[in-house]
Amino acid sequence: MCVQGAPEPQTPNGARPVSSEEREASSMAPRPPTRWTKHRPPERRIWLPLLLLSYLLLAVASLHAVAAFLRRANDLGRRCAPQPAECTAGDVASPRPRIAIVSFSDESEGGGRRSFRGVMAAVEGNKRAYAEQMGYGYVDARNLVDRSRPPNWSKILAVRSQLPLYDWVFWNDADTVVTNPNTSLESILQAELEHGDFESSPDLVVTEDFNGVNSGLFFVRRSKWSENFLDAWWNQTSFVQFGSTKSGDNAAMKYLINSLSAEELSVHVHISRMQCLFNSYPWVPSWKSVYRLISSPLVTWQGGVYSDGDFMVHLAGLDEKKKWIEVILQQLRASE
Repeated sequence: MCVQGAPEPQTPNGARPVSSEEREASSMAPRPPTRWTKHRPPERRIWLPLLLLSYLLLAVASLHAVAAFLRRANDLGRRCAPQPAECTAGDVASPRPRIAIVSFSDESEGGGRRSFRGVMAAVEGNKRAYAEQMGYGYVDARNLVDRSRPPNWSKILAVRSQLPLYDWVFWNDADTVVTNPNTSLESILQAELEHGDFESSPDLVVTEDFNGVNSGLFFVRRSKWSENFLDAWWNQTSFVQFGSTKSGDNAAMKYLINSLSAEELSVHVHISRMQCLFNSYPWVPSWKSVYRLISSPLVTWQGGVYSDGDFMVHLAGLDEKKKWIEVILQQLRASE
């Protein structure tokens, strides 16, 4: 009689189940090496730098386009040329009104990127030629610089010294260039005051920008009021600042003008309705200039942004002034 062992258990599919010993043995067997796949960043990580670069290039191109557009403002409808417009040398050859162009630059002062070193030598030929063409006096007043204050304050002394000799004195900072020599100072005054009676005109003609009245360029008529105003301006010693790009003379002028009564202001001071008549600034791309253009486009357009055909350009607040002047003079020579 044969004795048979118990039948081996079967899985539902008929296969023999794996014992625990077999499972342990299989776990110890060598496994094939894992094949690692190279990690690929999302597509957007590749295109993001290119997209940012595209935006940057577009922004730069847009700023240059805006600068070129503003440079042609007069051709596109803005009129900053005086009306009545251009006078020739023959028109202004009469002895009255006698006008002096007064300026200076303290060559010993300053350093760094906003230095005035070499600026006066660069612009003097431009201004002397204009004065000679129009029959004006030209005064380089560097010998009147008072060393006890920042040089800008001495413009008051320079203008004061010439008032007894002329009917009008036109002060302009050294970092200015005559860009339209066919425009006379008389035509500017007529356009500002809307009459040609220079003996009864207001005594002080100034411009203002986004920061208020600017003392970089202004006209002063010979009168007792003008002498008193200049003396009072000089005596504003609390505004004198050292060691800064702002010397305080501009703030002192603004303070004095704002302190005048409404009647005295209307009689003696004229603030230009269009700064670009004789005090234009180059439009240089910056956060500040872009913000002003966006927030006040009409003020920028009708204000002091320089356009071809304007009488004078003023490099207010700009670095590398001598290089700017050299470029402007080169452009003027090329356009002749």
